[in-house]
Amino acid sequence: MNFTPLGKRVLIKRVDEETKTAGGIILPDNAKEKPLSGKVEAVSSEITDINKGDEVVFGKYTGTEITLSGTEYLVLELKDILGVLNTSCCGSKTSCDS
Repeated sequence: MNFTPLGKRVLIKRVDEETKTAGGIILPDNAKEKPLSGKVEAVSSEITDINKGDEVVFGKYTGTEITLSGTEYLVLELKDILGVLNTSCCGSKTSCDS
């Protein structure tokens, strides 16, 4: 893939959600909501707060969906990113209180 976002934009690949509920029910594709988090694949040169490889959370109805080499991506403006998930302190995406 050869894509560089312009302005204050990033290229995101959505993180796949679980296809099974806690009770073991398998959800069909049309019943699942699109994930609200993803991995940063490319970053504009104007952005210094987010790096390639970071996992971020974004708003539900933000960004522009594009397909590159058969893979779906989302182009987001920096203002649409709500935060970066920090997994380095304890290895999980949950709170690191300990």
